[in-house]
Amino acid sequence: MKIGLFFGSFNPIHIGHMIIANTMASATDLEQVWFVVSPQNPFKKNSSLLHEFDRYDMVQRAVADNALLRVTDIEFHMPKPSYTIDTLVRIQEKFPQHEFKLIMGEDNLAQFPKWKNHDKILEYVGLYVYPRPASAPHNFKNHPAVRFVEAPLLDISATYLRACLKNGSSIRYMVPEAVEQMIRIKKFYI
Repeated sequence: MKIGLFFGSFNPIHIGHMIIANTMASATDLEQVWFVVSPQNPFKKNSSLLHEFDRYDMVQRAVADNALLRVTDIEFHMPKPSYTIDTLVRIQEKFPQHEFKLIMGEDNLAQFPKWKNHDKILEYVGLYVYPRPASAPHNFKNHPAVRFVEAPLLDISATYLRACLKNGSSIRYMVPEAVEQMIRIKKFYI
């Protein structure tokens, strides 16, 4: 199977993540998309980061009704912070029967050369890139290991959602209903 890996904190997972994942799984040659919940991103501070198990549970609830989407906790069992190249090697060792592709937003491409072993990532799996608003210029437009995928341009951020929750504002329609219920019941982000 050809599987797209969609890495992120998913703090919380939102409709933008869901639309991108579903687009990748249904409009490309990818047969599934796996959400890789990252315990700690080396480029982000984790002051408002929910526990990894809570974020995993939210993603699990979000994808439960879509056979094209799955979630993995593979990075929970690796040294922190997690580096994408290390996770890619681990996941390929664990699932040698599958071919993997890394899904990323175009806004990350300008910084991609700063990633640990970015050249090996390109060589090892390649990239499926979706458009993002206000993406910085990059040098990957014609790279043979980078495929650009037309997808809706959405500007929903987890930061915005957390601010809404803290202020008591509605997040309805911005997160899957099962995720909103979990956030409300467990009083996340308030």
